[in-house]
Amino acid sequence: MVKRRAPRKRPPVREPLPTPTRTEVGADGYDYEVRPVAAARAIKIYRCPGCDHEIKPGVAHVVVWPTDSSGGVEDRRHWHTPCWTNRATRSPTRRWS
Repeated sequence: MVKRRAPRKRPPVREPLPTPTRTEVGADGYDYEVRPVAAARAIKIYRCPGCDHEIKPGVAHVVVWPTDSSGGVEDRRHWHTPCWTNRATRSPTRRWS
């Protein structure tokens, strides 16, 4: 007589939580979509348009794009979180304009 094993229980599949996106009104009167990027998910180097310094891998930051943009990926910009928060008190760099 052959004993059958009980089927293995598989761990539940964890879906990644959706990243919350918020809409902010800029000093220029335009609406922007703002999405935070966790440090663990930041794997590339970007250039912040607020300070013109690099955002290194492993640094939490935000991705920002105009809500009325039809360009999609080309219109997204990665900002240091403090640079985006304080953008009204400083002028943009050449890369953003």
